[in-house]
Amino acid sequence: MRKLTIHELNRLTVEDFKNTEKFPLCVVLDNVRSLHNVGAAFRTCDAFAVSKLWLGGITGRPPHREITKTALGSTESVPWEHAPDVPALVERLRQQGWQVVAVEQTTGSVPLPQFQPAPNKPLALVFGNEVFGVDDAVLQHCDAAVEIPQFGTKHSLNVSVTVGVMVWDVLSKWGLTTAS
Repeated sequence: MRKLTIHELNRLTVEDFKNTEKFPLCVVLDNVRSLHNVGAAFRTCDAFAVSKLWLGGITGRPPHREITKTALGSTESVPWEHAPDVPALVERLRQQGWQVVAVEQTTGSVPLPQFQPAPNKPLALVFGNEVFGVDDAVLQHCDAAVEIPQFGTKHSLNVSVTVGVMVWDVLSKWGLTTAS
C-alpha cells in the first residue's frame, strides 16, 4: 500500500469544477462564529459538490485569513453567498421548492438513521451557532429537524464535523457516494 499522488487522484481544476453539475443540496450556516468552522464547511461543500454554501447572519465571509487557512482554496470553487437575514433566506428557499432541514436537537427532531430526504426535492441543511445552535426564529421556517445520535458526555458535535456527517449521509441516502 502507498499513498496516491496528486496526479493519481485526478481531481478537477477549479474551473472544471465550477462547470460541473452540483448535487441539489445546499448548506446554510446560521451565525457560525468560528472562521475555522466556516473554512471547513467550504472544504466539505467542495468535496461533495454541494450546490451552494450560504453564510448567514454573523457568519464570517471570505476573504479572511482564518477561513482561507482551513478552506485550502475551496473558497474559490464553492458557490457561496452571504444572507444577513437567515429566517428570510430559509423561507425563500422553502418558497423555491427546497426541503429545509435544521440539524438540531428539538422536541420533534428525527434521529439521523431514520431521516429520509424528500424524494425529487432539493435539500437545504441548516447548521447553527456553536453555542446556541440553530436560532429559534430560523427553526420556525424549517420543514424538519434532524439530530445525530451521540453516546458520550457532550451534547453536540463540532459544526464542521456535523456538516461532513450530514452531507455524506444525505448523498449516501440518495445513492451518490460512489466515485466515478
